[in-house]
Amino acid sequence: MNREYHRWYSPRLNRDMELLVFGHAGAKVLVFPTRDGRFHEYEDLRLVDALGHKIEAGQLQLYCVDSIDWESFYCFWCHPADRIRRHIAFEEYILNEVMPLMASKNGHPCTIAHGCSLGAFHATNIAFRHPHLFQKLSAFSGRYDLTHEIEHFRDLFDGYRDESIYYHSPVQFLPNLHCPQRLDALRRMDIVLVVGREDPFLGNNRRLSQVLWEKGVWHALHEWDERAHSGYYWRRMAPLYV
Repeated sequence: MNREYHRWYSPRLNRDMELLVFGHAGAKVLVFPTRDGRFHEYEDLRLVDALGHKIEAGQLQLYCVDSIDWESFYCFWCHPADRIRRHIAFEEYILNEVMPLMASKNGHPCTIAHGCSLGAFHATNIAFRHPHLFQKLSAFSGRYDLTHEIEHFRDLFDGYRDESIYYHSPVQFLPNLHCPQRLDALRRMDIVLVVGREDPFLGNNRRLSQVLWEKGVWHALHEWDERAHSGYYWRRMAPLYV
């Protein structure tokens, strides 16, 4: 299997950023790690192995990016407005540095946004904000409103709200999305949400699903037995839904 390591200085983030590429051809998969994960997490959790047959067959090419969540959403010592600004810089890095690399290496017409846990939020947020850039979304065990508190998962903005937080909260901004072009792009996207029936984010997934149906956006919401929020389950999900 082709495996490539890339590292460069990002002027948008003012730091070096790393990523791994797996595969030689096929649909391009933009893979976001979990909250605690790095760019090598998808490989460490053996999710690359779980998709090995598709990668070797030239059906998928993975681009596993790094996380700066401890500088943005989980940087609790800084003001929430600064947290969301740091996340916006991360989105700019993805859009203007990572995705051009993907396009230069692979001309396949399909780009998939994918992630698990907080990575599912990242994948869903960027795909729904920029639906013309993605043909598929595959999101496992995600929370799609980071202000939503449940169990030990806190409001990541500590009660603070502004326009930027709103527009980076899919469950909040989608109900008020009326742009025909963006809605058409969403309706063309293959959207797959997967969550465990005992996952604390189940209700949030159902709410997102409801919003999508209200917007006429066809999609699949798969509810698995138990919590299903770990590498063991994600390894079983990936071959089915990515």
